[in-house]
Amino acid sequence: MTGDESLPPATPSTPDEPGLDGTTDADGPSPARASRRLLVVVVGICLAVVAGAGYLVVTIAGPGRDGPLVIDEPDTVVWGQTINRPIEIAADRVTLRRVTVATDGDAAVRIRAGVRDTVIEDTQIECADDQTDGIVPGGYSALRVRVNGCRQPFRQTAEAPADIVDSRANGRPFTPDRSVAALPSPKDFGTETPAGERAASAPTPMSYWPGAQSTGVPPGTQLRPSGSLDLREPGAVVSNLDIVGCVTVRAKNVTIRNSRITCDSATFSIRTYESVRDLVVEDVEINGMGKNSSAVCCANYTLRRVNIHNVIDGPRLSANTTVVDSWIHDLARTPDSHNDTLQTTGGDNIVVRHNRLEPHRPGTSDPLNACLMIGSTTSDSVTNLLVEENYCDGGNYSIGVRDDLVASNIVIRGNRFGRNFRYGVIARSDHVGITWDRGSNVWFDSGQPVVR
Repeated sequence: MTGDESLPPATPSTPDEPGLDGTTDADGPSPARASRRLLVVVVGICLAVVAGAGYLVVTIAGPGRDGPLVIDEPDTVVWGQTINRPIEIAADRVTLRRVTVATDGDAAVRIRAGVRDTVIEDTQIECADDQTDGIVPGGYSALRVRVNGCRQPFRQTAEAPADIVDSRANGRPFTPDRSVAALPSPKDFGTETPAGERAASAPTPMSYWPGAQSTGVPPGTQLRPSGSLDLREPGAVVSNLDIVGCVTVRAKNVTIRNSRITCDSATFSIRTYESVRDLVVEDVEINGMGKNSSAVCCANYTLRRVNIHNVIDGPRLSANTTVVDSWIHDLARTPDSHNDTLQTTGGDNIVVRHNRLEPHRPGTSDPLNACLMIGSTTSDSVTNLLVEENYCDGGNYSIGVRDDLVASNIVIRGNRFGRNFRYGVIARSDHVGITWDRGSNVWFDSGQPVVR
């Protein structure tokens, strides 16, 4: 079928489908990852370039040095460090990821005036003095940040609002002050906000969502060659592999991390069977070689910080599936394909949170089919599906809802949408069993609700 169909039929999953097929020629690193330049700040006393990896690793004097650690290089990523002095961010697009800041002084983290696109995620801030503020004065995005012992954990102003999501102060969930912030946190919406009550606001910076620097194999990771894997041992941990082939999982509590999968199967890069429970895939790149019908299928898995590209469809969401902090992009258009970055054809207990979903292809202006396609063609219904805090751009409808969907407790809230769709943001937002929060599902570029 052609790309101008708004809601094409979903392709059913077949649980008894044969296993994955063999290997392919090595494809090497993805162009996006190979070409990017990532600056990583590491506490230490030396300076080194990681040969052949494309990453400059800068080490800076550690604990005990007077004065703040000033980050004045744009696009710096501080990753996985403990820093025992204040941090001052003096450049655009700085990211603090998995950092612990333990310090006193006026503030643990200060963003200079005029600095843009600061992102702080999965980070802990410990104030040694109750007169020390946490993050000041505003103009940043905080995701899963824990602040303890600080006078004011998260400061912001009307001129420099902060976007604070899933964060805590002294062990308690932090609720931003709506009277100060121009853009409330989606986590703060307990009930639907009337469309007219939200003012236009500056867009959340794209760096807030996952991308090349925050998904896939972490910088500096050394990979070992591997062929296809058939994982049958409960509790197995697979890491640091360059897998040229595909992966099947048949056991419980398997973990795949810090690896690249290059699979040319016409089925899936990762396939789970009915015996699987609690598969975790994190910090992994999946390249479907333009052939995978779906990147991952079908149930009982969690994806974290996964970079998925060159597949016809992204992950298939069935029972007990979670996709968070992942980037799904550059899908492979083939004859008669209706490409979705995510699709469910039935299941219960599904979470889609804080992902960057981009079916739209700028080079061809092809919107493809959907960021998320929702149907119940292979199961009785879709129940307990949460879709929140995602960036979504493209699709015939960005959220495709089939008219024959049987739904219960589908909640869609706090998402930002681009305008590169063909027909609209959502088909059938008022479908029985769907709660579409009008106030918090907004345009990326204006902050205004997309459905009035």
